[in-house]
Amino acid sequence: MGHGSSTRILAIRHGETAWNVDTRIQGQFDIPLNDTGFWQAERVAEALADEDIAVLYASDLVRAAETANAISRRIGLPVLHDVGLRERNFGLFQGRTVAEVEAIHPELVQRWKAREPDFEPEGAESLRTFYARSIDTVHRLAAAHPGQTVVMVAHGGVLDCLYRAACGMPIEAPRTWQLGNASINRLLFTGTRLTMVGWGDTQHLDGAALEESSDGGRDGSTPAHSLS
Repeated sequence: MGHGSSTRILAIRHGETAWNVDTRIQGQFDIPLNDTGFWQAERVAEALADEDIAVLYASDLVRAAETANAISRRIGLPVLHDVGLRERNFGLFQGRTVAEVEAIHPELVQRWKAREPDFEPEGAESLRTFYARSIDTVHRLAAAHPGQTVVMVAHGGVLDCLYRAACGMPIEAPRTWQLGNASINRLLFTGTRLTMVGWGDTQHLDGAALEESSDGGRDGSTPAHSLS
């Protein structure tokens, strides 16, 4: 696939939720956007209005679906949901803050913070399994649209995987990049791999973006254990 037939990917993180504010781990729990999140969704939709977008994909989790619905209304394309774009399943961690989990299972949180690739809290996906699922899904969707621009509305954890794939970062490496709510992240799919074009664009939020380390945090930091 030559450069001209590469797929342009606009990867969007969903807008803010109440659990983001509470620093609570959402995982695959279905948490809707809060008022700020709906505002962010409308802003990112406006920012994408002049893009030549061929198709709009989204995770089926409600926070991503609501963000994608705002984009759909603005650009006039239906939302195509794909479960492969879902956030990582965090098993018994879901619904709790990191502090709450640490108080109950300190040894598990230590392994989580260390980003052990094959660590699976009860009921959860391992980091390795989640990464493979996320990248395989994005490759599959992008491969169907050579030479076109595709929007994918997903989650912080999925975007983290995309960044690592595009930059050649191992999955166990600490995170040093931002994953802002309603951020626009630009990549190319060249038929075999992802490459980076631009990351973490929140200009459309006019300085009101709340940079978040995870679907469980909004303090602007990016701790290694935080996944959204």
